Amino acid sequence: MSDLSACMNRVIRHDIQDMHAYAVQPSAGLVKLDTMENPHRLPAALQQALGERLGRVAINRYPAERTEDLRRALAAHARMPVNCGITLGNGSDELITMLSMACDVPGAVIMAPVPGFVIYGMSAALQGIRFVGVPLTPDFELDEAAMMAAIEQHRPTLLYLAYPNNPTANLWDDAVIDRLIDAMGRINGLVVMDEAYQPFAARDSMGRLERHPHVLVMRTMSKFGLAGVRIGYLIGRTALITEIDKLRPPFNISVLNAEAGLFALEHADEYARQAAAIRGERDKLFTELQALPGVTPYPSQANMILTRVPDATAAFAGMRQRGVLVKNVSAMHPLLANCLRLTIGTPDENRLMIEALRASL
Repeated sequence: MSDLSACMNRVIRHDIQDMHAYAVQPSAGLVKLDTMENPHRLPAALQQALGERLGRVAINRYPAERTEDLRRALAAHARMPVNCGITLGNGSDELITMLSMACDVPGAVIMAPVPGFVIYGMSAALQGIRFVGVPLTPDFELDEAAMMAAIEQHRPTLLYLAYPNNPTANLWDDAVIDRLIDAMGRINGLVVMDEAYQPFAARDSMGRLERHPHVLVMRTMSKFGLAGVRIGYLIGRTALITEIDKLRPPFNISVLNAEAGLFALEHADEYARQAAAIRGERDKLFTELQALPGVTPYPSQANMILTRVPDATAAFAGMRQRGVLVKNVSAMHPLLANCLRLTIGTPDENRLMIEALRASL
């Protein structure tokens, strides 16, 4: 009989053995406000219509034409420029993996501001690519001088700019972003504008695609309201998308997911109404957080609010004890010391969250 430990030590990369898997918090029985989901379900009539439609899908067949239909529908929904193409991923996570694989040239470097979405660095590490994180300023803005110096020094293959950023929820200065895009253009690197939270933001980057051939825009239907469906999409110049699409696993979007995505786009007005309600609740919650002693909420253009409290560990534990689950991000980066990330929920959920936070301070 073989020794499993010795076998793993021989065949599993040691850097992977040293990594921690992406953690998902148990949420059973709790008000779940930790993962930036849309808290609204479809009205009953639309739920029934979707169920009947999914029941007619030929799940005995591999995905084919409906995936292409979804690509066209998403391109139209996003107002994709005519000189661009689109590819789909099983959420943004798979697209990030595809980008890491595509950009894995000798000496490759992937760069992003930090704190930011942890999957950028994790995906780079899994592909064996060096990741360079450039700290934001203390008020969570881009440090332009540091970013420019890092681009000059490391000459990254790929730069991620989340717009808005996770977990800080802010939109960065557009003039700074444009200068960073120009700097990446001078070294023939790619820039990915990650717009996962676009439904809640005042601005987007679609216009940058027409001005810059080395820019891509990545979005997801998760924040649109389909987190459980897992559909992400990447838009860029046609020649560039053609190469990246070669890394997409065959049939990576199931027929059920494609049909659910098409149904959602046909009812985009309902999801727009939900997004507007979330933005309204976000503004109301921000004002309520400002009134709590010792609490500092940061302005948000997403469906979450980064909030600094006197003791994040105690507040997180106290809120969980009172039935409300949020995200303690204070260990992610020194800039996030004593910060909680609060997802915007329904009015009732937000009321329970504020009450739990107030009682836990």
